[in-house]
Parts: sequence; structure tokens; C-alpha cells
Amino acid sequence: MTFDTVRWHFYGGFVILGLLAFRLLWGVLGPAPIRFRNFLPTPKRVLRYLGGVGKREPSGAPGHNPLGALSVYAILLVVAAQGVSGLFIEADDFFEAAPLNGYVSAHVASFMSSWHHVLPLVILILVVLHVVAVLFYLLWKRENLIGPMFHGWKWVRRK
Repeated sequence: MTFDTVRWHFYGGFVILGLLAFRLLWGVLGPAPIRFRNFLPTPKRVLRYLGGVGKREPSGAPGHNPLGALSVYAILLVVAAQGVSGLFIEADDFFEAAPLNGYVSAHVASFMSSWHHVLPLVILILVVLHVVAVLFYLLWKRENLIGPMFHGWKWVRRK
């Protein structure tokens, strides 16, 4: 990789961390349907929701359903781990050392580097599962979740 590619990789990581910080703030201060406190996925809620997930009708949840909440938390956690691990990686054949590499031991830098190389696969798996779930809800349950991902509001049809 050229120096410009490496620099853009770092810039992209900083943008991702900034977007993550914005989403965390938005999850505390944003509209009610996307506030974290409004969609805490307790085991009881998840099990109750799983009992009816196969029904061919909209979920009726005004915001995130319990499975969607688990998805949100998983994606946020893994993307945060990817971004933070990238701040500490060690130099290798393609990349120079990350900005915070000098503040940690060689063992921690190596650990962060190994996770930074594994987590993109986990992110890809979560993204594929997310897309499959959205298509399932659109085609099977007749519930369009695409618009609400952009504007944050989900209109629920009442029976």
C-alpha cells in the first residue's frame, strides 16, 4: 500500500469513530424510538419476541424490537472495537504504527493488531445478517424498516 492509502485508511477510521460517537450521543439525546433506554433487550423480551417472530404480520414495535436492539448493540460494540483497536496497532508490511501505539506495550499493540485484522469479518457477518433481517421483515412480515433507518421514525399499523 502506498502512503496515501495508509493515510486514507487512518482518516476513514477517525471518521468511523466520529460517527460512532455521534450515534452514541444520538442514542442518549435523540428521538424517543432510537434512545438506548427505550429498547433494552431483556432476556424476557427477547424470548417473548422470538415466540412470534415467524408470524406473517408486522412486529408492532414502535422502535427497535428486541432482536433489532441486540443487532444495534452488537454492531456498535464491534465497530467500536474495530475503531479503538486501530488506534493502537503495530507497524507491519503495509501500515505504519497507529497514533496511540507508543502509549501501550508491544504485547497490547500485538493484541490490538490481531483483533483489528479479525473484526472486519465479524462486521461483515453482522452486516449480512442485518440485511437479511431487513429483507425478511420487508418480504415476510410486510414491515418496511429501510425508511426508519434513515429518518428514525417507524409508523406501526394498528389492527
